[in-house]
Amino acid sequence: MPGRWLGIIGGGQLGRMFCFAAQSMGYRVAVLDPEITCPASGVVDRHFCAEYDNREALAEIAELCSAVSTEFENVPASSLDLLARTTCVSPSAQCVAIAQDRIIEKRWIKKAGVQVAPYIVIESAAALQTLRDETIAAMLPSILKTTRLGYDGRGQKSVCSPDEVRAAHTALGGVTCILEQRLPLAYEISAIIARSVDGTIALFPVAQNIHRNGILSQTISPSPVGDASLINRVQAATLAIAVKLNHVGVLCVEFFVLKDGSLVANEIAPRPHNSGHYTINACVSSQFEQQVRAMTGMPLGCTRQHSPAVMLNLLGDTWFIDKVRRVPPWHEVIAIPGAHLHLYAKKVVRIGRKMGHLTLTAPVLHEAQAASRNCMRLLHIPPE
Repeated sequence: MPGRWLGIIGGGQLGRMFCFAAQSMGYRVAVLDPEITCPASGVVDRHFCAEYDNREALAEIAELCSAVSTEFENVPASSLDLLARTTCVSPSAQCVAIAQDRIIEKRWIKKAGVQVAPYIVIESAAALQTLRDETIAAMLPSILKTTRLGYDGRGQKSVCSPDEVRAAHTALGGVTCILEQRLPLAYEISAIIARSVDGTIALFPVAQNIHRNGILSQTISPSPVGDASLINRVQAATLAIAVKLNHVGVLCVEFFVLKDGSLVANEIAPRPHNSGHYTINACVSSQFEQQVRAMTGMPLGCTRQHSPAVMLNLLGDTWFIDKVRRVPPWHEVIAIPGAHLHLYAKKVVRIGRKMGHLTLTAPVLHEAQAASRNCMRLLHIPPE
């Protein structure tokens, strides 16, 4: 019940927004993060500044907190297993471990009856040498992806020939990779689901995602693309994956919609997701509130979207024009009706680093899209 302590592993922007949601519901929050100035450090009730596998810190947070969740999937699964011995943990270590490895992730998605892009596993440089050029060529053009620790375009390289595959594998350190075939993509969408311990589910509206350089640039919700049949298929596939994983908490599944209308799951995130940030301002209950509700056993909230929305990621690029550092014109941005600014209190600004997001809400979607284009102009964000 509210009044107890909740724990969150990871103090980045997702951990920060989790704190806001949990504290607004009357909980106190402890975060485990090795960075003393992590985004959540300024708002959390207690900060355990230690590595994610620090057994002493894990023991302390387990003793203090009635329930623990995570803001990202690269926390050691063994740490979640250790926490689960003495407190409630969601998502489970198994769910997190599955999301940490692209090979295992794809196998589980297929077990749920959902299609993934064709791929082959390259376990090592020696294994790659044994592959015939014809075998590689049959997968091209492709993207070579490391099986672990790849996100926001990192650990990925586009390849169009067997020689490029070999060079890319060397550049990626010769680690285990998958060679994933490029498909005729029409657009990308994502679905976010909340699932409680008793199997109750709540689905957010399906949203369209637009990426730039492998990083999410904007999310449009409700999705302006895809008919009712496609949306139903997306939600059914997301539910099937959540049930197969026995997931508790918030789960995001990113999908490719191909030009022939077929649906392919790209990846899963067993946590709140960048593409769901719009829910803070546009839905009755945000994805972070749902995370709190699911981990505490409270009833799930209403996911109805009351305002169409466009969410813009604010990267460090926004702080630079022609390599000159400047302060973005926030006063002009927030003067736009329906503009909701969220900055993450990160101390260091870097090109490509997520510094915040901006959500534009309006009575109808085309007005939110027009407002987003106005904001992009003010912030020197290139048009899509």
